[in-house]
This record gives sequence, structure tokens and C-alpha cells, in this order.
Amino acid sequence: MVISILLMLVAGGLFGAGLVHSGMTLPHKVIGFLDFFGDWDPTLAFVMVGAIGVHSIAYLISKIQKKPWLAEKYYVPKNKKVDRPLVIGSALFGMGWGIGGYCPGPGIVSLSSQQASVMVFVIAMLVGIVLHRVGGRPNL
Repeated sequence: MVISILLMLVAGGLFGAGLVHSGMTLPHKVIGFLDFFGDWDPTLAFVMVGAIGVHSIAYLISKIQKKPWLAEKYYVPKNKKVDRPLVIGSALFGMGWGIGGYCPGPGIVSLSSQQASVMVFVIAMLVGIVLHRVGGRPNL
């Protein structure tokens, strides 16, 4: 249990440090990536390729190992259906990301900047999470 918590803290710290180092906590980097016809910034593409590489290695390991070192089993989503709520939710997430320049991970890491815009984003995100859990899955 203690080892699991320590590993989670190390993994979270490494993830946060990677976000800061790559500039993904800076909204103008994300918005610059989406500005194809203006001052395009490819930084986010490199971060995505790196993340895909890391995930690919972890996925291959999960196929070889019967179970993780510190858990009973691998938790892999079984639902592979692309339905309307998934598409609408993804579109809303993408629009919010494009407008605000933050997604949940970088938003939480950016709290240390104490900028009002980050705090508004994280509060709005938490309100959305609570509303979703209280109301259940929205009927879209």
C-alpha cells in the first residue's frame, strides 16, 4: 500500500514536471498548436508523439505480464462503442481546451502559478465533475 502511494506520487510528479518542461502548462502553447493558419506552434505534437510512444511500450508490457506488480489486475475499458454522448463530450472537451488552453492535468499543475484564470478553470472543472456525478450520465 505504501509503495503504491509512493509510486503514484512519483508518477504524478514526473507527469507534472514533464508538463512544465514541455510548456504544456502555458495556454498559448496549446492555442498556438491549434492556430494552423497563423503562428503555428508544433510543440504539442511532439508531446503527443512522446506520450504515444510511452503508452505503446506500457501497452506491450501489459500484454506480456499477466498482472501489474502492485495491483490485482489490469483495468482496461471494455466498452469500445463510439456513441453520441462520447462524441458530444469529446467535442465539448476539445472546444474548452481550445478556448481556455488548459485540460485537466496541466490545469491542476498550473494551480501553483496562482493565476486567476487557472483557478477559475479548475473550479469550473470540479463543478462539472460534481454535476456529472450527482446527475449521473447526461441524456444527450
